[in-house]
This record gives sequence, structure tokens and C-alpha cells, in this order.
Amino acid sequence: MSASVYIPPHPRPLEKRLPLRETIRRGRESFLALYYADQYERDWFASRILLRPMFFCNSPDTVREAFIDKAALIERKSPQMRHALEPLLGDGLFISDGLVWKARRRTVQAATHVSRIAELIPVMTEVVEEWVRSWEARAGQEIDILADMAELTSEIICRALFGRQLGSRARRVVVEAFTAYQAKVEQMDVASLVGLPDWFPRFQGLRVGREARHIQRVVGELVDAILAAPEGEGSLIRAMAEAGTMSRDGFRNEAATLFMAGHETTANTLAWAWWLLANAPWEAEALRAEADAALGGRVASHEDLPNLPRARAVIEETLRLYPPVPVLAREASDATTIAGQPIAKGTMVAISLWLLHRHRKWWQRPDHFEPERFLPGAAPVDRYSYVPFSLGPRVCTGMHFGLYEAIIALSGLAQRFTVSALPGHEAFPVARLTTRPGAELRMRLDRRAA
Repeated sequence: MSASVYIPPHPRPLEKRLPLRETIRRGRESFLALYYADQYERDWFASRILLRPMFFCNSPDTVREAFIDKAALIERKSPQMRHALEPLLGDGLFISDGLVWKARRRTVQAATHVSRIAELIPVMTEVVEEWVRSWEARAGQEIDILADMAELTSEIICRALFGRQLGSRARRVVVEAFTAYQAKVEQMDVASLVGLPDWFPRFQGLRVGREARHIQRVVGELVDAILAAPEGEGSLIRAMAEAGTMSRDGFRNEAATLFMAGHETTANTLAWAWWLLANAPWEAEALRAEADAALGGRVASHEDLPNLPRARAVIEETLRLYPPVPVLAREASDATTIAGQPIAKGTMVAISLWLLHRHRKWWQRPDHFEPERFLPGAAPVDRYSYVPFSLGPRVCTGMHFGLYEAIIALSGLAQRFTVSALPGHEAFPVARLTTRPGAELRMRLDRRAA
């Protein structure tokens, strides 16, 4: 453990039960404020929200049993996630299940497999080099680091998905529409919590329809252009077309899914990492020293990644403290048991990554920012107590893409710049579809002192 200590912002655990109306109000704002102190120590717990039974796996053993050993029974995404994202993603991989999911998974996984990452990293390096120049022009100014990282990661995923020329042209339109979509989307599917079936109208589309249609139109036009060209620049869409067959709408929905997963989650992680480093300057200096030695002023390439263990540790610790997708929830398709407890058909089986990653049994000083726990030679982390990219059959296909993208961006920019917290300003986690530091995160950007 470092001699210096930083405990990042987090909601205070509840000590007593809340009235139902207050629970729903808080849940719609950010459900991270709904956890009780004892839930940070339990191996599992069951609850009921309105009429919907819930079972939370909160230990490595229960996580493995539910999401690995019994994954076939506990596969379908939660009604909340499906109804929140269906207007945008259609039958995309993130929310589909059954035969559609299996067929799409094979195609998408072939295009995003770790063996192909080396082909995509030059795009990451190229974009970060552009951001170095952009930050040079803005040094000494106050910036919204969340918005800036969203622009950086969206540029990377758009070029990776659609190629350099098409991707850059569409990026801003898609990013702005997705941000508006997330701001409007409903955070609690009350209809499912009172037992109403999937076909019952949620009216979700009325709130977010404009943004969803806008994204689908732009992404669909890009997909059409790529698929119509007999040859062209390498891209994830072209790789998927070579790996399997899908309908035009299938390609569009998977492109929207990859954009969402590859832009929003990594942008949030990078914004949180800058905040953590700004408040733990000893960690920032250690990161810069590593980057100086490994890169000498360059932005990392694929060959440099093994030489950046501290940058990777900072990202992994950020993912532990602020998991981009804070809850993994599945619907039991049949009756079963977990930890010897009966699970009825239709029960929501969930992992709160927020609780699991801060569990008092599985982590020492769980609320502290300590990247050292992920450095080579540290005590091994139980693979089922740390699952920022999900696990089992539904593990994130873009896991390596997002991890390497974050390492390259953080190490490349930290060599040249410091990002400082503004006096009196405190970031605070808000969980909607993802874990964000609020609507914006304003910080000061400066050139690194010589």
C-alpha cells in the first residue's frame, strides 16, 4: 500500500430501510444510493421490488454458480435492460438471447477476437496522437474531461467500426444522439416490477424515439456504404461481413451495440481515471515515470502494451471502483437453486458490481484507490470477485479493445499533461445505464511541468 491515501467519492450506505416511494425516487436518480451497509458484507441476499423477486450473487462462489455453472438457465437480460435499449439496439447482441444471440455472438466475436486487436490498435494510437495536439492547443484551460473522453473514444470506435473516412464524418452526430438518449431513458421498468408481461406497452419509445431513429439512420447509412463497396478499408463491419451473414438490420444493430459498448463505457472509465489521478498525485507521478521509460514521448503501439503494467493497473482499479455497467441482471428461465436457496422461474438474478467490487470480505481497503493491487506480483484477485466486463457466455466481446484503448489513451496523454480538480468541485457517481461522474466533469488541463 502507498504511504499516501485517497478514498474516492461514493454514496454512504443506508442504515435503515426506506419507504417504497423514496426507494423508487432514488432508484430513478441513481440506484447506487439504495445499498445498505450489510449488503457490502453478505455472500448473497434476496429481496423483492414491488412484485418482482430478486436474488443478488455477492460472493465468488455464488457468482460462479449462477453465471457459469447455471448460465444456460440464467441467460436472458433483465426486462429493464431490454426495454431501455431495444429502441436503440433492436435485437443487438447486448440484449438478444436464444438462437439470435448465439448466431450473432459467433459473428461479432470473430471480428473482435483478441487475435485481431493488433490490427485495430493503430487507429487507437493515431487518434490519441491527434488528442495530444488538441490538448496542446487547449493547455491552461478548463475542460469537461467527461465530454472530451467521450469524443476521443467515439472517434476511435467510429474509425474502427466504419473506417477512417466514414467513421470520422459520423461521430459527432451519433455521440450527441446517444447522450440525449441516455438522459431520457427510464431507469426503472415499473411495469415488469408489478408483473406485467413484455408485450405490455412501456412507452419507452415515445421518450427516446427521436434519438434512436437518428442513430439508426446514420449507422444504417454507414453500414450500407461499407457493405455495398466491393473492396475498401478494413473495419469491424467488413470483418463481421467476412465472418458471417446477417441482414442489413442485423449489421446495423450490431454496429450500434459495438458503438455503445466501445464508446460510453471506456469514456466513463477514462474520465474517472483522470479524476482519481488528480486526487492521488503520487499515483500520477508513478504512471508518468512508467510512460517516460516505456514510450519516451511516443503514444503506445501494440508492442508497448506489455511495458505499461502501471497504466493497466490504474485502469483496472478504476474499473473496480466505478464499474461502467454497475449491475449484471439476468432472468431465470426455469426454477433452480443458488447457494442452496430456491430460485423461482422469472426471478431476477443479479450481480451488483458496485457491491462485489467493494465487498468487505474480498477486498482490503475496498473504498481506497490503490492500483498496486493489480500490479504484477500483487496478491492474485479472485476471478469471480472482479468482473467489470461481465463473465461466462456473455463476457464482453470488446473487452480487450476497451482495455487497450484506455491504456494507450491514459499513458499517451499523461506523459504530456496534468489534469487537475477544480477547487470546490467534487465528482460523484451516478448510475443510469452506466456509472458516470454526473452530467459533466470539469477539470483544468495543463502542460506537464518540465
